[in-house]
Amino acid sequence: MADIQIPDALLVQDYVAGNEDALATLIKRHESKIYGFIYSKVSDRDVANDIFQDTFIKVIKTLKSNSYNEEGKFLPWVMRISHNLVIDFFRKNKKMPMYRETEEFSVFSIMTDDSLTIENQLIADQVELDIQKLIQELPEDQKEVLIMRMYKDMSFKEISEITGVSINTSLGRMRYALMNLRKVIDKHQIILTN
Repeated sequence: MADIQIPDALLVQDYVAGNEDALATLIKRHESKIYGFIYSKVSDRDVANDIFQDTFIKVIKTLKSNSYNEEGKFLPWVMRISHNLVIDFFRKNKKMPMYRETEEFSVFSIMTDDSLTIENQLIADQVELDIQKLIQELPEDQKEVLIMRMYKDMSFKEISEITGVSINTSLGRMRYALMNLRKVIDKHQIILTN
């Protein structure tokens, strides 16, 4: 209980003067409050421990470099450091989410290369050609609506204005076009995949 009587400012001065025990006393005194704050933000014991350690690494570096100016506010200063490190953690986490390896989950299962290999590109091109051939077999009014919607990214309102039919008729033609495409695909057992 004797260490509680010594003010933080004096312990900081003692540590800067070379007394390592003074820092241990400061850490012990404020550990639960600082760790509790960090844990309340990240909700992960391992991450909270890491941030807690990083907090005191920054504290030690600052104190050793004599760039800490004592204003009797050691705890608020340390809390601000930990708060900034929590924010840094979340910034990094957004860019690169943290995954933990478990028996049921392997990090390698979510690592994918989205770039198309030459083989995948050839397959994708062939699928596109097959779809275009199928579209050509549709009745003219269905083909027209499908091309406007899928390839020209037009709204059904725009399609109805251009074709001179109601929006409901445009929707109906699109529906029939998709149904007819499915029938042809099923009938010929065509596999459209890449």
